[in-house]
Amino acid sequence: MIQRLNAGEILRELVAISTPSMQSNLPLICWVDNYLQRLGWQIEIHKYQDERGVEKGNLVARPSYCDTKEAVELAFICHTDTVPFPSGWSDALRLVEREGQQHGCGACDVKGSLACFLAAVADGTSKNIALILTADEEVGCKGMERLLVSTKLKIRSAIVSEPTSLRAGIAGKGYGLARVTVHGREAHSAFPNQGLSAISCAAKLIVSIEERFNRPGPLGEDVLFDPPRTTVNIGVIEGGSAKNIVPGQCAFLVEWRSLPGDDPSAVLLQLRELVADVEQVDLRLSVTVEAMRAEPGFAPIAGGSLQMRLAQLLNSKPVGISFGSEATRVARIADEVIVIGPGDMRTAHSDRECVPITELESWTKTLHRLFASSE
Repeated sequence: MIQRLNAGEILRELVAISTPSMQSNLPLICWVDNYLQRLGWQIEIHKYQDERGVEKGNLVARPSYCDTKEAVELAFICHTDTVPFPSGWSDALRLVEREGQQHGCGACDVKGSLACFLAAVADGTSKNIALILTADEEVGCKGMERLLVSTKLKIRSAIVSEPTSLRAGIAGKGYGLARVTVHGREAHSAFPNQGLSAISCAAKLIVSIEERFNRPGPLGEDVLFDPPRTTVNIGVIEGGSAKNIVPGQCAFLVEWRSLPGDDPSAVLLQLRELVADVEQVDLRLSVTVEAMRAEPGFAPIAGGSLQMRLAQLLNSKPVGISFGSEATRVARIADEVIVIGPGDMRTAHSDRECVPITELESWTKTLHRLFASSE
């Protein structure tokens, strides 16, 4: 007799397994492997070593009756890694219930979703479904990229687990990143006219970037998203060598999240135009722009069957998601992709991370109905 666990009980087990991206995720993969083998599922584990030599794995699991050569009708996708948790968060690996919420590292991003899936399939299913677990999502979806290369997965519909408060994310923004380096001229600060401050020039350039992009307009709007436009953020800046030296160099990172209908390279092109304008103001100045990432988003599928079924089961309107997910990769091989899961992303990546118990229960019931042979 297999012991049946509810989603909360499974989540307690999953949260207790530490899986920040710098560590191996194999202990969690093994836990899920053992759980599904008791249900008679067939499991594939694709191991690899990351760039630091840490062994990790991706998992693809299907019920025993499924033909692994056929396309998956419905794939349920979860990443297994979390971001590092603060050292002061003493209960990070212990699920704690407070005021109707289950608190713990990964509770909503995305171990809560995985717990609901495992609880739902324990009652059996005759559908052609698959569970896909990946490593290294939090550091650039590297596990999913490896899985797509090492397998010939074909997917008709996919649920990519992310905390959306159980609202179906039918579209997602793209992602771009560039490093801008401003080269000025060093001089002793007692003789500033002999130098050219890279920090001052970078500051003016940053103001121009903010004015150009972070306002309604240039690249259109989409009401599915909040905010409803392509956004730009400058999150890291560094420069200068000493307090009494006119800085000769300053670098900063420009990150953007583009609407799915926009070319993710469009911001990069406009960024280069702004740089060219700044260089014309002072010919002693040199600015380099290093493109680091430019990934497209994914657009909604008109009349998608999974979208319509979830809307019927959850009675909620679809949304667009502005944060990154594996959906942009899965969209390459799937006919329809939905991003959805219990919890709110605004609590994730912090010691406030939690998932509502009511959403765990609701998502488990929804998945059970979604997998049921009669529906």
